Amino acid sequence: MTHQPKIDTSPKVADEIRKTTCYMCACRCGINVHLRDGKVKYIEGNRDHPVNKGVLCAKGSAGIMQHLSPARLRAPLRRTGPRGSGEFEEITWDEALETAASWLAPVRETAPERLAFFTGRDQSQSLTSWWAQQFGTPNYAAHGGFCSVNMAAAGIYTLGGAFWEFGSPDWERTKLFMIFGVAEDHDSNPIKMGLGRLKERGAKIIGVNPVRTGYNAIADEWVAITPGTDGLFILALVHELLKSGNIDLDYLIRTTNAPVLLDADGLFARDDAGKELVWDRATQSPQPFDKPGLKPALHGTHDGLTPVFEHLANRYLAPEYAPEAVAERCGIPAAQIKRIAAELARTAFEEEIEIPQPWTDFRGTRHETTKGRPVSFHAMRGISAHSNGFQTCRALHVLQLLLGSVEVPGGFRFKPPYPKPVSAHPRPHFRTTPGKPLDGPHLGYPRGPEDLGIKPDGTAARIDKAFTWEAPLAAHGMMHMVISNAHAGDPYPIDVLFMYMANMAWNSSMNTAGVMEMLTDTDETGDYRIPRIIYSDAYSSEMVAYADLILPDTTYLERHDCISLLDRPICEPDAVADAIRWPVVEPDREVRGFQSALIQLGAKLGLPGMTDTEGNPVYKDYEDYILNHQRRPGIGPLAGFRGDGSESGRGAPNPEQIERYKANGAFWSQHIAPEAQFNKPTNMAYQEWAAKMGFYVSDAPEPYLFQLYVEPMRKFQMAAEGKGDHQPPDHLRARLREAMDPLPIWYEPFEQAAVDQSAYPLHALTQRPAAMYHSWGSQNAWLRQIHGRNPLYVSAKVWREHGFAEGDWATLTSAHGSITIPVALMEALNENTVWTWNAIGKRRGAWALDEDAPEATKGFLLNHLIHELLPPKGDGLRWSNSDPVTGQAAWYDLRVNIAKAPPQPATSPDTGHQKSPVGTGPATLAYGKEWT
Repeated sequence: MTHQPKIDTSPKVADEIRKTTCYMCACRCGINVHLRDGKVKYIEGNRDHPVNKGVLCAKGSAGIMQHLSPARLRAPLRRTGPRGSGEFEEITWDEALETAASWLAPVRETAPERLAFFTGRDQSQSLTSWWAQQFGTPNYAAHGGFCSVNMAAAGIYTLGGAFWEFGSPDWERTKLFMIFGVAEDHDSNPIKMGLGRLKERGAKIIGVNPVRTGYNAIADEWVAITPGTDGLFILALVHELLKSGNIDLDYLIRTTNAPVLLDADGLFARDDAGKELVWDRATQSPQPFDKPGLKPALHGTHDGLTPVFEHLANRYLAPEYAPEAVAERCGIPAAQIKRIAAELARTAFEEEIEIPQPWTDFRGTRHETTKGRPVSFHAMRGISAHSNGFQTCRALHVLQLLLGSVEVPGGFRFKPPYPKPVSAHPRPHFRTTPGKPLDGPHLGYPRGPEDLGIKPDGTAARIDKAFTWEAPLAAHGMMHMVISNAHAGDPYPIDVLFMYMANMAWNSSMNTAGVMEMLTDTDETGDYRIPRIIYSDAYSSEMVAYADLILPDTTYLERHDCISLLDRPICEPDAVADAIRWPVVEPDREVRGFQSALIQLGAKLGLPGMTDTEGNPVYKDYEDYILNHQRRPGIGPLAGFRGDGSESGRGAPNPEQIERYKANGAFWSQHIAPEAQFNKPTNMAYQEWAAKMGFYVSDAPEPYLFQLYVEPMRKFQMAAEGKGDHQPPDHLRARLREAMDPLPIWYEPFEQAAVDQSAYPLHALTQRPAAMYHSWGSQNAWLRQIHGRNPLYVSAKVWREHGFAEGDWATLTSAHGSITIPVALMEALNENTVWTWNAIGKRRGAWALDEDAPEATKGFLLNHLIHELLPPKGDGLRWSNSDPVTGQAAWYDLRVNIAKAPPQPATSPDTGHQKSPVGTGPATLAYGKEWT
C-alpha cells in the first residue's frame, strides 16, 4: 500500500507582522510585512488600508527582493577613479558629512545659487524643498519637469487640482469612463480595483492611447490615436457637444468663469473690490460673480464686455474643430469621434444622477439634493509629455467642465487637500542672499510676467531656466535641463550638483549619452566642468558612477518616510488621510535614510531651523523632524493623532504620534462629512472644514470658480503683444502669443514640425510596464523574470513594409542618433507608431547585474534618440525640446525611421562598462537563512 506524503499546507510564514507603506510605485498601498527571526519573509496587502484594501500587485509583493537586492549600497563612498568608472572607496558617515559640508559651506556663504539641489521620485519633497530654501539656493525642484508638470499645472490653473494622485473617478457611480495616455505603473492598484468595479457594474470604458496594453486592453473601445493629437481629438468632441447643445449651462454658470466678463484686452472685468463681474440679465447690469440671486448672461456683448463663454463657443464651433477636419490627423474616423461625443452627451444628460444630499454653496444658496453626471475621465503621461501637452491637458479639463462632470456624483472627484485655487498657492521665489535663506518657496504658480525668475540683467535666476519666458509656468522646475545648463555655464556655472534618486546618467534624462559626456567633461585646466557631484541612492545605479561622493540610502523597509498632506498624501475623495513608513527591519549596512542624512548635513552647515541659537541640532533625524517640525503653528508633516492624540489637522506635536500611526496600520484617515463631499470649490461646508484642517495658508475658506479661461495666461500673451512693463525677447514673442492662449488650443508638436516627416515617418514612444517603476524594478530578481528585456514593438503595417520576421533586429534613427535593437510584432498599435517598455535596458556593470545580463544585451533605451534641444531650424538658435508653457520634456514627440538590420550580439549604442562598488550579484538567489 502506497502512502501519500504528509504535506504541511499551512506552513508558518512568520512570527511577527509589521504594517507599513509600500514604495514599489506611486500607489502608497498599505502592506503587511511578515517577519521570521527578524527577516522579511513575505509581503501582502493590508485589508484595512484605505488605498488598496488588501490588494497588492506584483511589484508590491516583490518588495522583498528590492529590500534584499545585491545592488544595495553598503557604506558612504568617495570617488577614486575617473567619473563614470564606478571606482570608489568606502568612508565613514562622519567623513562623508564632513566632506559634503566642506564643499557646501563656502557656497552658501558666497553664492548659494551655485548649489543645484534636485531630487527624483522621492516622496519627501516638503522636507527637501524646505532644506533647499534654508540653504538659500533658488535651484531646487523634483522630477516633475520631465514627468507630469503639464498635467499638474494645467489642472491647477483650470480646476484647482489634477489627475494622478490628487483625484479619481467616482468609481461607484460612473457609467462612462475615458482614459487618455494612461500607462500601468502609476496608481495601479486603485485603478485596477476601480476598473473591476466598472466592469462589474457594466459601465463602458473607452481607452485613448496609441498602444493597447494593460488598461486599454480591457477597454470596451480602443481609440488608436496618433501621438500628439489628443488635444485636437478632445476639441473635436467639444465642437460636437457645443453644436448639439449638450453642455451643462446651469453647472457652468454656478461653478465656472463661463459668465465672467472680458474687457477689450481679454482681462476680467472687476469691481472696485477686485471681484470678477458677470452681466446680470435681471438687472441688466454688471454684478460681482458671487452675488446671490444672479441670472448671469453667457452670450452677447454688454457695455463693451463679453462673457467668457461667448469667446469659447465662437472658437470651438469653428469648422477647423469639426470631426471631419481633424480625423485624418488624429487617425480616428470622423464617425467614431461623433459617436463618442454622442455617447458622452447621452450618458451625462440622459442618465443624470441625483442623490438626497443637501449642501450650501458659497453664495448662500441651499441645494436640497446633489446632482451629478456619470461620465468621468483620467489621464496621465501619454498626453502630458508632449510639447503641446499643457494645452491638451487644459482641453480635457474644459471638456469635463462643459459636461458638468467635475466634483459631482459620477464624475471626477478631488482628494483633499485638493482642490485649491491658484491664489492658495505661493508664487515662485528666487532672491538669494549669501549666508541667508531664500526669500520664499522655490516653486509656485505665477499670476503674470511680474512673477518670472528673471534677474535685472535679463538672465535666468535659476540654473534650469524655469519661470522664464522660455517656460513661464514651470511649476515643477525643469530637472532635465540642469546638467546641460550647468555644463554650459548658462545662465551661470555651479559649484555643486546635489541629487537624490535621480538616475540622470541613464533613464531620467534625454540625450543619455550626451549627459554622460557632460558629467565627465573637463575644461581647459583639466577640471570637471561640473566641479562636484553629491548623489544619494539606495542602489548601485548608473548615476552612482558619475558622483564624487555617495550618501547611501536605505531600502523603503528600513527607514522613516512621511506621506504627508504637505506633499503627496494618500487621501480619497471622501476622506483625508496620510501615512508613514518606518523601519520594520534595521539596516545591516552602513546606510542612512536620505532624509535623516540631509537633516544631519543641514545641522552641520548650521542652517536656520535645523540648529538652535547655540548651534545645536534641532532634530536628531527624520523621525524627530516628522514628530516635531511645524510648518505653521500646529501644522506639521503628519495630520493625524496630534496634540494629546485626539486632534486632527492641526495641534501641538505629539511625541507618541508615530507610535499611534504604527498601531493604526501606518496610516491615519478621517472621513469628510456627507454635506461636504461634493462640489468642493463652491461648497461652504467643505471650505470651512478645509480651513479648519489647515489646508489654506490663509486659515480661511477660499471658494473659487473653475477657470475655463485662464487670465494669467492672457497676461503673458499680452506681454508678447508688446503690452506691459515686462517684455519677452523678440525671438520668443510669436511662440508665446500662440502657446499662452487663455483658451485651450492645439498646435503641431515641435519636433514633428522641425523634422522632415518623410525622412522620419514614425512616432516612437516609451511606456512604463505594470511590473516596473522607473528603473528600480528591473534589478529585482522576481520582476526581471517578467521584463528582463524589451523589444521594439512595431505595427503590422511597419512589419510588412520592412519584411520583418520573428527574431529580427532593426536600426531606429532619429534626427539625433541611432540605436540597433530587436523588434517584435504588435497588432494592437497605431499603425504609424513604434514603442517599447521604458527603463528596462541597463548599462553594463550597473545594478550588480552580470556583464551579459539580458537588460544590458537585449534591453535598450529610446532616450539615446531624444535630445533636450530640437534640431536646428536655421535661425541660429537651439530651441528647447519641451512644452513652451511649463518646460515639460517632450519625450513623446519623437519621430524616427526604421530599417532592417542583421542580428546583433547586443543592442547598441554600447555606453561602456562601469565598475560596481558592490560587485556583481550571485548567479542564483535562494532565500533561506541567507542568500546563496
